[in-house]
Amino acid sequence: MIHFILKSISYIFHPLLMPLFGVIFYFYQSPRFIPKDVVSAKVISISILTILLPILVYSLLKIIGKAKSIHLQTTRERIIPLAANCIIVFLIINYVVTSELLFELYFFFLGILISNLSCLILAVMNFKASIHMIAASGIIMFFIALSIHFSININTTLAIMTILVGAIATSRLHLNAHTYKELIMGVFIGFVPQLLLVSYWL
Repeated sequence: MIHFILKSISYIFHPLLMPLFGVIFYFYQSPRFIPKDVVSAKVISISILTILLPILVYSLLKIIGKAKSIHLQTTRERIIPLAANCIIVFLIINYVVTSELLFELYFFFLGILISNLSCLILAVMNFKASIHMIAASGIIMFFIALSIHFSININTTLAIMTILVGAIATSRLHLNAHTYKELIMGVFIGFVPQLLLVSYWL
C-alpha cells in the first residue's frame, strides 16, 4: 500500500504538471484584472506546450528506442527531452507570457528555463539531478514571491507544499530513482534561479 502511494505521488506531482500548477495559482491569486478569455487562452496554450508536446516528444523517443521510462532514469535519456523542453520554455517566454503583459509569469518561466539548462548541463556531465525536486522547489519559491508581491497570506498553501516536497523526495528515494545528493542538487537548481530572479519583479 505504501509503495503504491509513494509511486502515485511521483506521477501526480510529475514535473510536467508543475508549471501549469504555478500558472493556475497565479491567475487565481492575482488581484490584477485579467479578462477570462485571456486567462483561458494562456492556460490552454501552456497546457499544450508544457504537457502534451513533451509527452509527444517522449512518445517519439520511446518508439525509436531513445527513452524507456517517462521518468527518464538515465542521464543519456534526459539529454534530448531536456533540450526540447528548453526550446519549449523559450517559446513560452517569447510568445505566451511576455514580460510586458504577465511579467510575474515571464520570470517564473525564465527561472524554469535556467533550471532546465542547468539540469541539461549536468546530464551531459553524467549527473542526474532530480527533476521532480527541481520542479517542486521552484514552484514553492514562486509561491513565496507571489505572496510577498501581492501581499496575500498563503501560509497554509506553503505548508502543504512543503509537506508535498518531503513526500516527493521520499517517493523518489523509495523508488530508488535518486540518491540524497541528486535530490539536494535538484532542490538547489529549482529554488535558486527563482530566488535570484525575484529582484527583477518583486
